[in-house]
Amino acid sequence: MVTLPGRQLRISVVDDEVLIASSLATVLRNQGFDVSFFIESLQALQSARYYAPDLLISEVSMPVLSGIDLAIQVQKHCRNCKVLLYSGQPDITNLLKTSRANGHNFEVLPKPIHPAELLAKIQSTLGLASLPKCA
Repeated sequence: MVTLPGRQLRISVVDDEVLIASSLATVLRNQGFDVSFFIESLQALQSARYYAPDLLISEVSMPVLSGIDLAIQVQKHCRNCKVLLYSGQPDITNLLKTSRANGHNFEVLPKPIHPAELLAKIQSTLGLASLPKCA
């Protein structure tokens, strides 16, 4: 179990492809995280208000609200929430430029990403000493 004082670390996973969202959630639960996954960005935003994730992991290109817009909105409600974004789309440059112009410097990981690479990125993003090794 990956914990903060008094509770498990909470991660929200958001991807409009249910197989990807549920697979990532399973990998992260197996590593000891408290994980909620969503296939709709607005649903994830609503949940963040009471779930208060420590980390948001989201696909960038989604209908209604992009992963970048979702991250900005989640961080308004959960100021300490860290963000990891990923995308399989080659051209998200304009979205990133707009977010950077507004003071948000999000890193976007390439999709697909191997679970071990994702776990290493989570470890460094959250400043964790170590995580169990992923097979």
